[in-house]
Amino acid sequence: MPDLWAGRLPEGSHPDARAFTGTVSWDWRLAHVDLVGSLAHVDMLGAVGLLTPLDRDQLTAGLRELLAEVDAGCPPWDEAAEDVHTAVEQELSQRLGPVAGRLHTARSRNDQVALDLHLYVVDAARELAAALARLILRLADVAEIHAALPMPGYTHLQRAQPITVGHHLLAYGFMWQRDRERLGDVARRAQVSPLGAGALAGSTLKVDPLTVAQQLGWPAVYLNSLDAVSDRDFVAEFVFAAALTLSHLSRWGEELVIWSSAEFGFVELADAWATGSSMMPHKKNPDVAELLRGRSARGVAHLTGLLTLLKGLPLAYNRDLQEDKGYLFGTHDTASGAIDAATGLVGALTFRPERTGAALTTDLLATDQADRLVEEGMPFRQAHGQVASSRDWRQSPAAPGAAVAQSLTERDRVMGPGPLSIARQLAALRRAVAEPV
Repeated sequence: MPDLWAGRLPEGSHPDARAFTGTVSWDWRLAHVDLVGSLAHVDMLGAVGLLTPLDRDQLTAGLRELLAEVDAGCPPWDEAAEDVHTAVEQELSQRLGPVAGRLHTARSRNDQVALDLHLYVVDAARELAAALARLILRLADVAEIHAALPMPGYTHLQRAQPITVGHHLLAYGFMWQRDRERLGDVARRAQVSPLGAGALAGSTLKVDPLTVAQQLGWPAVYLNSLDAVSDRDFVAEFVFAAALTLSHLSRWGEELVIWSSAEFGFVELADAWATGSSMMPHKKNPDVAELLRGRSARGVAHLTGLLTLLKGLPLAYNRDLQEDKGYLFGTHDTASGAIDAATGLVGALTFRPERTGAALTTDLLATDQADRLVEEGMPFRQAHGQVASSRDWRQSPAAPGAAVAQSLTERDRVMGPGPLSIARQLAALRRAVAEPV
């Protein structure tokens, strides 16, 4: 069938130009939201009298039929269509005839694709937030089991002070909860409708953009038509939020790689969540954790690419914006897979108390010694110097278990690694996850 713009260029595209500009092979994943947006548009056209009740009902029934097929997993109806929007409208025309031509009344592909992206980002952000909630709850369960298991805390990857495994894991729980809340913010800010902006200057027809927003359950519409069709801030915010989530997963993956090494030996990965070596029979590799680290590079690359794409575009719509979907879809897929993998990996960890305990040496209690001197009235800088010069810190025997327990108990304050503090952290984290974002 002819392209939507074929009235001006009836000869159509050269096959090589079509191959370069066509997108239906990969933007088909917008078909669901495209149909949802079209249904809201039809309702608005009917409400303002631009469609007769009969035309409205025919278009609604046809769109719902297509939506059911898309949700059932059908491929594009026409692989040669220019894009998903063309494929949908052309298929509707095949089934309904001339009435399908009324669907595009007072609408451009510019505001149509903008609405599709808003709908997609809202759904994608909510999906990732829900996946993070599952990850956080599983982590909280593991942290609670190991709330009292002592281990060294590190700065500069050097042993620093005693903490517990539970305390360490909960730090990632709060990190991922911030990611979850950030994605919730993205979903809320994306709920503003651009439909009604047309190509760039709205329409002379008496449309009501607010009706479309209300049909979608959204609170607002854009106030400026140029802004409406050219804004991709919400896409960039989603990509940033997901890229930061991937960076946090990468940090956790890095620690698991370190902890599972023979040199540390703090944790054993379940065989099902590790791999072997094709050459060395003894090897057990933490590949899932390494790939959590590696996949974060995609998030950074997509964010950098998207910002580079947007930085020099004049108003309003430019075909460059076709490329935003690759960055959006790639980030969504990468983050979704990584969160699911991390959730599985959390349940595949067996901590080794004999190794975490062996790493608890007396030098980790040096700050406690300085604190005792401070309690006796000595200025901290003097206490620091006296403890630092009191012995050769390069040789430190194992710390007595009672001394480590005492150190943790004395840090049983807000933010601290003590038992009551960890219980409060667990309760607060679970409350936060229970709240919708």
